[in-house]
Amino acid sequence: MSLEEVARRYAVSVSPALLDLIDPADPKDPIARQFLPSLEELNILPEERADPIGDAAHSPVAGIVHRHPDRVLFKAVSACPVYCRFCFRREMIGPSNIKGKDNALSREEFEAAIAYIGAHPAIREVILTGGDPFILSPRRVEEITGRLAAIAHVKLIRWHTRVPVTDPARVRDGLVAGLHAAGATTWVAVHANHAREFSPSAKSAIAKLVDGGIALVSQSVLLKGVNDDVESLAGLMHAFVENRIKPYYLHHPDLAPGTSHFRVRIEDGLALMKQLRGRLSGLEMPTYMLDIPGGFGKVPLESDHLEKTQGGYRVRDMAGHWHDYIAS
Repeated sequence: MSLEEVARRYAVSVSPALLDLIDPADPKDPIARQFLPSLEELNILPEERADPIGDAAHSPVAGIVHRHPDRVLFKAVSACPVYCRFCFRREMIGPSNIKGKDNALSREEFEAAIAYIGAHPAIREVILTGGDPFILSPRRVEEITGRLAAIAHVKLIRWHTRVPVTDPARVRDGLVAGLHAAGATTWVAVHANHAREFSPSAKSAIAKLVDGGIALVSQSVLLKGVNDDVESLAGLMHAFVENRIKPYYLHHPDLAPGTSHFRVRIEDGLALMKQLRGRLSGLEMPTYMLDIPGGFGKVPLESDHLEKTQGGYRVRDMAGHWHDYIAS
């Protein structure tokens, strides 16, 4: 086995901004662990899934995932400036040639996605994801924002991105301007997993978004060897709030192939959340979430949606149905 085998299976790219943050003298560097490939990725467990959160089962047209009546995911691009080694869409994203398919919607697919949203008046929120939609040109961002805002029932447009911390030079005035359009409100969810990701250039990119009138929330994943201790998590949440980002979700790791070395036990995650509540203000506390495997949606783990069983756990989706959850 070799790292070349990892690169043949999963996309690999690390931005210069992130390379500058890695401490080569630290074998446990949390930035390196997130972005540099590892032979551990070739260890595939039986419970792991190519589509761990069930996007395909809820995709009526290319680029759209419609899991909840009032909101959809809009995957306009399936590439990123960097590739997280724990990514739950790692089987679906990457450069055009790694999976033998294009990494962006064709014009016909894009128009079909917009038409689908327009034809479903219950949809009030559109979540741009991918891939990372902030790799799109400012012109393309402006086009997407404008087309969505022109749909009368779309009131919220949410962009999910790693770019402000992984490739902050991309956050330019034109991109920020392109996020605004009359008729809808724009939010941006910024994904970071460790306080060290907040470099001076990342802080400047985030400030450009906030000062440009964009509201920000956070997304993070609880990752073994990166942030699975109370000091790291508290430092991360402090960093979000200090940079005017409201902590939102802390995700339990998904059952993506080759990611078992990142997964913590649910009981350990719950214990960490209990410790955090003794350290953080309400403003700084995220919600600890599990995306139920198979496409049944997210549920908060600190709730009666979770029950311990002899073989692991069972979780109750928002429709009231229970599902077994077993992870090695």
